Amino acid sequence: MLQSQLLTKTSKTIPKEATTTSHQLLLRAGFIRPLTAGVFCFLPLGWRVYKKLENLIRDELNAIGCQEVFLPVLIPADLWKKTNRWETMDPPLFKLKDRHNKWFGLGSTHEEVITELVKDHIFSYKDLPQALYQIQIKFRNEIRTSGGLLRTKEFFMKDLYSFHQSEADLKNFYREVEGAYQKIFTSCELKAVAVKAHSGSIGGEKSQEFMVLAETGEDKILFCRNCGWGANIELGEGKEKCPVCQAKLELKNTIEIGHLFELGSLYSQKLNATFVDQKGKKKFLVMGCYGLGLPRIISTVVETSHDENGIIWPKKLSPFDYHLLSFERDKETLKVYKALIKNGKEVLFDDRSISPGEKLKDADLIGIYRRLIISQKTKDMIEYKERGKKKMRLIKLQDLIS
Repeated sequence: MLQSQLLTKTSKTIPKEATTTSHQLLLRAGFIRPLTAGVFCFLPLGWRVYKKLENLIRDELNAIGCQEVFLPVLIPADLWKKTNRWETMDPPLFKLKDRHNKWFGLGSTHEEVITELVKDHIFSYKDLPQALYQIQIKFRNEIRTSGGLLRTKEFFMKDLYSFHQSEADLKNFYREVEGAYQKIFTSCELKAVAVKAHSGSIGGEKSQEFMVLAETGEDKILFCRNCGWGANIELGEGKEKCPVCQAKLELKNTIEIGHLFELGSLYSQKLNATFVDQKGKKKFLVMGCYGLGLPRIISTVVETSHDENGIIWPKKLSPFDYHLLSFERDKETLKVYKALIKNGKEVLFDDRSISPGEKLKDADLIGIYRRLIISQKTKDMIEYKERGKKKMRLIKLQDLIS
């Protein structure tokens, strides 16, 4: 991609409405733009990062046997009412009526829809287990939006739903999802702490949040630095010592990036979703659900991976493989650009007619994982540097490609 043609504009000034580092940097670097409070447009750079994250998630879920589906956003009120969530969802549903006076709720979560779907496909224990997920837009009628992509009214979410014949099977799969989540977070270079949490409007007997320690985080947890035990502040209230190792607990600000729920038969009973077991007995499906907020993960990465000059993207989320800068040697740089493209690399080539200083500042702000510079000083070599690291080195084009 030629940067002169890229739909983005960087900014030196910090937007007044942006109170968190991630919000400021994503706006200044041209990854997102607000449409209204809590509603954002993803520009080409931001969308590339989003798609990288989406594919990371998809790969890990497919690896543990999950299948991808896509469910409607418009959900009839009658279905919400069967589970008593039409009036009780928190945040409340966005509600609308069609021209036939039929009410719908915009999907903030899809337990009802997925359970109705599997009722027509799962009849026997032989059909189990099943794990179905989607990566789709969600709507939440928040009282207050904040932190840019951290708390919005409209966002992308990965929601996974699993169906089992027993609680034991559910717990086994639950642990597999935990493992997949940790691989996703590791790829994003995030250190996430699993803590006990409230189930809220989703319900179920047990739930667990994945939290990343961050000063700007709105959630608070009690955390044991010694053994890693943690709990949401509401569940851990009153505790001063770790229930596992008796070490002193610390109160930490965090950002929630994932949530897991053991739902049991909560929804299958209300929607009459059953199967026949090995003894011929009809039973309710046992269910789990597992969420990841993609824009929130992107913001959390920026909150935890930046310096005074801009964003430092992890290798697997970087919008491009290379940021190629030309200092008055555009013809030679164009050859390098074409060679990299030919070898399957994603390259942003800064071909703009601006000063080297401006190009370097924009490169640091945007934060692409690898930077290449061709100038009079480099002669027949290329200056190679990884974002966030001080060391740079000179390499030959052929060595770069190989």
